[in-house]
Amino acid sequence: MAKRDYYEVLGVSRQASLEEIKQAFRKLARQYHPDVNKDPDAEEKFKEINEAYGVLSDQQKRAQYDRFGHSGVGDMGGFRDYTVDFSDIFEELFGGFGFSGGQRARNMPRRGRDMQLKVEMTFEEAIFGVEKDIEFERDEICSACGGSGTEPGTKPTRCSTCDGLGEVRQVRQTFLGSMVQSSTCPACGGRGEVIVTPCQTCRGSRLERKKVKKKVSIPAGVDSGTQIRLAGEGLPGSNGGPVGNLYLLLDVKAHKYFKRHENDILLNLDINIAQAVLGAEVEVPTVDGDEKLKIPAGTQPGKVFTLRGKGVPYIRRSGRGNQRVIVNISVPAKLSKEQRELFEQLAETLGSETIPQEKGFLDWLNEALGG
Repeated sequence: MAKRDYYEVLGVSRQASLEEIKQAFRKLARQYHPDVNKDPDAEEKFKEINEAYGVLSDQQKRAQYDRFGHSGVGDMGGFRDYTVDFSDIFEELFGGFGFSGGQRARNMPRRGRDMQLKVEMTFEEAIFGVEKDIEFERDEICSACGGSGTEPGTKPTRCSTCDGLGEVRQVRQTFLGSMVQSSTCPACGGRGEVIVTPCQTCRGSRLERKKVKKKVSIPAGVDSGTQIRLAGEGLPGSNGGPVGNLYLLLDVKAHKYFKRHENDILLNLDINIAQAVLGAEVEVPTVDGDEKLKIPAGTQPGKVFTLRGKGVPYIRRSGRGNQRVIVNISVPAKLSKEQRELFEQLAETLGSETIPQEKGFLDWLNEALGG
């Protein structure tokens, strides 16, 4: 079977730059490497990709190939018949598969892990904002040894198992030739050094547990599930890496009367029959204090009144939502003798006709929510 054109194998044009050729190889190597792709023909495709890259990534061999084709470069036969440095590419692609180069990755600065802390708030605190005192525990760099893990005045010693490399290596034979398989040194955990005299404070862990107290400002308008990020208040990084973040997860307690819908506050208000029929001026509770509300004569159950600007502040712009007051008619369960006589007289004048309602509870609720 005739060999395919190397440019076709990598999917690049004949004018492709070396960087474009490398990018194409990386993409195809990820797709067809036998450690990743278990298809029966993955190994053959991977060999073909390697052969094409081995020629096109070499300026002299590429020139020969462009002039004479496959006959100009002879039978490459995969990795074993020509010299190409794949180390950087394989470290980038397959560092997690045990290829060499793991020591460099282990010694790179790593950012510390993030932490999360649940903070409970009252309904009013969430509406208006508050300064909260929080307290939590976290690991910090040991103050006694400065993070070295050794008792002050002593130093770590080079690991004799890995000779300070942080990894142990084993050569194995594969279809690609001899490959060096690396693994973290079991004696030093990849650090390349061992602690002979551990720090008495942290016992060689390099970290100590501390209780932290902070005062944080929580803005107005937050709700349950809101997260607030405190940069650099998480766990310490390793190898000089930055500290992680602390996320405050807010949990707002339910209110006795008020319910929240986005930036509006809902309130169910009971009025008596006389107030609904004759009209009245009533006191309505809001998060800002009591407000007067005029109930027109003939108000029906489910009527929604709006108190402008008495809702929840917007977080990303000025202003506040509204308070929606849903009126319910309170029917007395017990009547005095005089009240009963008055209602009986009223009943005689109203008659006994019943009228189907055009609106139900869901309609009233939808109106209250602005639907």
